[in-house]
Amino acid sequence: MPKELSAPAIAKLKPRATRYTERVSKNLYAIVQPTGAKSWAVRFNGKKIVLGLVDLEAANDPVRGGPLTMQGAKKLAAQVLWEHESGRDPVVEHRVARQRKRSEIKEAEANCFGVLVRQYADEHARPKNRGWRYALKQLGLAYPKDGGEPVETTHGLAQRWRERDVRTIEGSEIFSVVDEARRRGTPGLARRKKGLSEGRGRDVHTALGSFFGWMHENRYITTNPCIGVKRPSSGQSRNRWLNNDEIIRLWRGCDAIHPTFAAVFRLLLLTGCRLREISEMRRTELQDNDELHLPGTRTKNKKPHVVPLSPLALSIINAMPRIENCPYIFTTNGRTSISGWSKIKRELDKAMGNPEPWRLHDLRHSAATGMNKLGIRPDVIELAVNHISGVRGGIAGRYNHDAMMPERKTALLRWSQHVAGLVSGETKVVRLHSR
Repeated sequence: MPKELSAPAIAKLKPRATRYTERVSKNLYAIVQPTGAKSWAVRFNGKKIVLGLVDLEAANDPVRGGPLTMQGAKKLAAQVLWEHESGRDPVVEHRVARQRKRSEIKEAEANCFGVLVRQYADEHARPKNRGWRYALKQLGLAYPKDGGEPVETTHGLAQRWRERDVRTIEGSEIFSVVDEARRRGTPGLARRKKGLSEGRGRDVHTALGSFFGWMHENRYITTNPCIGVKRPSSGQSRNRWLNNDEIIRLWRGCDAIHPTFAAVFRLLLLTGCRLREISEMRRTELQDNDELHLPGTRTKNKKPHVVPLSPLALSIINAMPRIENCPYIFTTNGRTSISGWSKIKRELDKAMGNPEPWRLHDLRHSAATGMNKLGIRPDVIELAVNHISGVRGGIAGRYNHDAMMPERKTALLRWSQHVAGLVSGETKVVRLHSR
């Protein structure tokens, strides 16, 4: 019977050009790879099972496939031999267990957050969500505006949960992330507002709810962990619009800021459109010389919308320089539409003399409120600004398909001339004629 190798002798085994084995005991062997890696193996009846890596200082209980001391390897080898003598086939069982483990690893990799969040972006968010870039930022993915692959935001959720199996994420963790956004800021994004922010928490909850809802619909998970986690309140609805004096200050304040941004601000006031509908305007959307045709992919309600453009609005658009190979009318780099609204808004507020706090969306409120004060019918105003939940909602909206383009054109013209009159100090009125 050959003498058994001791632990120090195994530690001294040197790698060779090819793999080789050294007998340790009757059925236990040490395998030495050319790289120097060593593993334990048990042999019997012409069969071999690799038990695990050689680690003479391992402190854990011996587990097949893990690091093993000599004592642990001998214990596992004895167990394998006992299984064989009991009529079981340890080789087959080992192969099945190894295949099961590989399948589990592969399944876990396919169900990890980092993989599925990108799949969600490609299959759902980008084609169906108008604000997909902002929503995906809440999940830790920043997509360049000029195209290309996304970048994981530092410490964002896509980075934090990159290897995490989504099936193991629970409601308590969703609550913690939402509460973190409320109190300290959205993971991976700079905090713009100090203290508690219900808006931050609400945005993160919405993004996570949509993501996990998509996974539930596609059977990646059996339950949505966001269900039962309270969504932060939206607070009071805004009730702010610019009065005539503020409109004058806005228009004249635009002379002190970058002309491209100034053009967008003035068009938002004249048309009542949403910010991205104007800021991302493409030349191909200008048709019939005096109309902006917005496709459903660029409107909030997913319905195409035609915006009649007044002469004043057209003059603002036509004053923008054409940049070759750039589809956008409003751009500062010739590749993407303009951005950086927070900074330019502060400049505009300063030029306006720092009025009462207002948001860019309040220009839409101002246009609708201003047209109403001019006596324009509410249903015409709603069509003009593409809002369908008021007079045009319910049965009226379901059965009345009249686009009322002449009335909308006249309404926006009258509003435009009213704004021009305020700025110039003159009063200009266009009467609304019956159809």
